[in-house]
Amino acid sequence: MPSADPAAPPAHQGFLQSFGLDVRVAALVLIVDNLVFTATFLSGGLLLGVELLAGAILALITYKIQRHWYGDGHNSALIKALVVGLLTAIPVPLTTSLPVGTAGFLGLVHMLLPKRQNKS
Repeated sequence: MPSADPAAPPAHQGFLQSFGLDVRVAALVLIVDNLVFTATFLSGGLLLGVELLAGAILALITYKIQRHWYGDGHNSALIKALVVGLLTAIPVPLTTSLPVGTAGFLGLVHMLLPKRQNKS
C-alpha cells in the first residue's frame, strides 16, 4: 500500500541516495568554495557579495546535477542544493569539511554500485 503522505520519500530510497552527493558536485563545491573564500579573504571581505552569488549559482548547478545525474527527486535535490549553497556562501573554507567529503564519498559508492533492475 502506498504511503499516505505525498511528501514522504519513496520506500526504496536508500541511505546512499538520501545522503549522497554526486561526485562531480562534491568536487565542484570544494573547488568553488576554495576560490571564493580565498578571494573574500584576500580582499578583506570586499568580495563577500561574489561569494554569496557563487553560492546561489552553485545551488542551482547542484540541483540540476542531483536531479538528472544522481536521480534525486525534486525535494531531495532542492534540500541538498540549498545546503550546498548555504555552506558555500558562509565565508569559511570547506576544504576540511567532513560533510561535503562524506557526501561525495557516498555519491562515489552510489555511482560504483551496480544498478538494480526494477522487477515490476
